[in-house]
Amino acid sequence: MSRIGREPIAVPQGVTVTVAEGNAVTVKGPLGELQQKFCPELGIQQDGATLLVTRPNDQKEMRALHGLTRTLLNNMVVGVTTGYAKKLEIVGVGYRVEKQNKKIVLGLGYSHPVVFEEEDGITFEVPDNTTIIVKGIDKQAVGQVAAVIRSKRPPEPYLGKGIKYTGEKIRRKAGKTGK
Repeated sequence: MSRIGREPIAVPQGVTVTVAEGNAVTVKGPLGELQQKFCPELGIQQDGATLLVTRPNDQKEMRALHGLTRTLLNNMVVGVTTGYAKKLEIVGVGYRVEKQNKKIVLGLGYSHPVVFEEEDGITFEVPDNTTIIVKGIDKQAVGQVAAVIRSKRPPEPYLGKGIKYTGEKIRRKAGKTGK
């Protein structure tokens, strides 16, 4: 059995999980509601305040889906209770971010500002002009939006300028050497 897939998922107080026909799971909590459809061959049982994922056989595909399904269900439960956040830092002279209503405007050294609007379920916080916090209840959506923002000016290895995740180590290279 999969070590990850075997573990039960604790469902906290105030969170309701409903498993419909065909393994369509809906998780409702204090921060919102998430829905996802899982492989119908896997078994998702709710026993009081715990969820358990079981697989029908030991085929390679079922073994792979077992741990994945358990992790995705756990991410849904954590998302509707505490939510997820990714913190990005902007490094570089003249690089900045500004929040205007429901969008952020990035000045990244291009001839034009780069604008991102808040999507449904995703919010931006800008504590200062070099930090962006992407928040939401869907872990995959938060990570994707943060990756798209980072891709507009990824950190470069010579000076370290660009947008990076907080705590990310930039592998630095030596510049040209003179004679």
